[in-house]
Amino acid sequence: MLNMSNMSSFKALGKDVDEAEQAMIEARKTRKRYIKIVLYSIVFVAVVVAIVVGTTTASRNSGGSSKNGGETKSLTSTVKAVCDLTLYQDTCYRSLTPLANSTGILQPAKLFKLSILVAMNELSKAAYYFSEHEVFVNVTDKMSIEALKNCRDLMGLAMDHLNSSVSASGDDDQTLIEAIDDLKTWLSTAGTCYETCIDGLKEAKESLVETISSHLKNTTEVTSNSLAIVSSISKIARRLLLSSSEDGESHGEPKWIRSRDRKLIESWDLRKKAHIVVAQDGSGRFKTIGEALKAVPDNSKKRTVIYVKKGIYYENVRVEKSKWNVVMVGDGMTATIVSGSRNFVDGTPTFSTATFAVFGKGFIGRDIGFRNTAGAIKHQAVALMASADMVVFYRCRMDAFQDTLYAHSNRQFYRECDIYGTVDFIFGNSAVVFQNCNILPRVPMSGQKNTITAQGKVDPNQSTGIAVQNCTIWPFGNLSSVQTFLGRPWKNYSTTIYMNNYMANFIDPKGWMPWVGNSAPSTIFYSEFQNFGPGSSTRNRVQWKGLRSISNKEANRFTVQSFLNGTKWISNAGVPYKSGL
Repeated sequence: MLNMSNMSSFKALGKDVDEAEQAMIEARKTRKRYIKIVLYSIVFVAVVVAIVVGTTTASRNSGGSSKNGGETKSLTSTVKAVCDLTLYQDTCYRSLTPLANSTGILQPAKLFKLSILVAMNELSKAAYYFSEHEVFVNVTDKMSIEALKNCRDLMGLAMDHLNSSVSASGDDDQTLIEAIDDLKTWLSTAGTCYETCIDGLKEAKESLVETISSHLKNTTEVTSNSLAIVSSISKIARRLLLSSSEDGESHGEPKWIRSRDRKLIESWDLRKKAHIVVAQDGSGRFKTIGEALKAVPDNSKKRTVIYVKKGIYYENVRVEKSKWNVVMVGDGMTATIVSGSRNFVDGTPTFSTATFAVFGKGFIGRDIGFRNTAGAIKHQAVALMASADMVVFYRCRMDAFQDTLYAHSNRQFYRECDIYGTVDFIFGNSAVVFQNCNILPRVPMSGQKNTITAQGKVDPNQSTGIAVQNCTIWPFGNLSSVQTFLGRPWKNYSTTIYMNNYMANFIDPKGWMPWVGNSAPSTIFYSEFQNFGPGSSTRNRVQWKGLRSISNKEANRFTVQSFLNGTKWISNAGVPYKSGL
């Protein structure tokens, strides 16, 4: 049952708001929204127009250009100004200049949209390659075939996010302005999908990696360029917006008017209001979770509540990408359990091992346990994988050994969950915050070391990372002879921060473990901020450039509001949360 007394996020929503107060709130929000739009517009002008004006002036002073020649130079200079913001400048310039010249597009919003269309075109070519049977020729082992199938699915997911980005960016600056957080998320996810494809092939058959990588090279670069453009605009704009904030309030506060769905999920007992009931004893509409999910309407903007009664459900479940806004509630994390045993050693790529995988956006899981019983000897064996946007897990248990929780991509929030594991047992490349959770390293295989996190950021502009806040990190079993680390850098821009957590004394004094060798890339971002307990001392931590001492202001970047823009969507999930530090 949801304890409303603990839900500080709903205190304001729980009282009556009179008409005068409502009018004041709406007026303030409208004013702030107007300021936001104006400031973002200024940013666009600063980024692009200045260079165009400078080039036009230089051309006029030279006295040798025709009118059409000057216009062409202005277009070219605009493209160059935008491409200078990217990691792959030559690719950007080559791909955008012909389109800009042929269409005459100069407006920043439309030029950004062109960059996404370029990415979609390149992705279509790569996806076609995976749809052809030739890619499977001479591939006979189960692991490689499964990895290639995953690549095909991942290209589909990436295309969905590029399509969403095109739709959200609109045809004017204002529309693009208001979608920046979404665009950064979705473009980050598209890049993550490409990287996940390659990772799966590395697990399966190294000889395939070079071939597949060559087909994904252009797609990866042009998608990264789109992300770099919107990220650069966002960084400048954020500084302006912070300086203009009124009364210290955050932007994007939840709406006062409650929707029918909000009332539903705030109800004292969701189980009594479930649309679908699953029960092994036949007392529900379905006996399996998989059958119940098939009954959920596709692409629904309304919440569908599925109540899964107590019991152990031995099935591998996929919440497909067409199943939006599913709320799944059980009878408790140790009463309703979804159990599977797929694993790497027996021939399944990590991406396919999950007992429970979520691809449908807006998913909420409550009072359920997810486990993978393969055991430590089977290596990678995922209990829960989330690859959907704006997902929430509340009072859930994730129980496995290596790679327990795959927070793959998009925006995610976990509250009051119990997470058990050994090696890299919280990993992925989502933007994720864990609040008030119990993180429980357990006894690994002989000779193994425990690592809690392995974050997978591959591009400096990706809006991704792992934030662990107000959690308890405690050993599950006797770990006196086992080295346990806070994490290791899976990728070059691995980003992980621990804030205000209790750490028991089993954490290795070095704190962090290298992925290879004796150090870590200087490009990572690791930090420990105001943790406490006997394992929290940073005196003997590794001396890495990427392990940073940060200020209160910097730590705040990784909170629910700043990192996830969470008050816009977590407030609708009916779970408690803390928006700041």
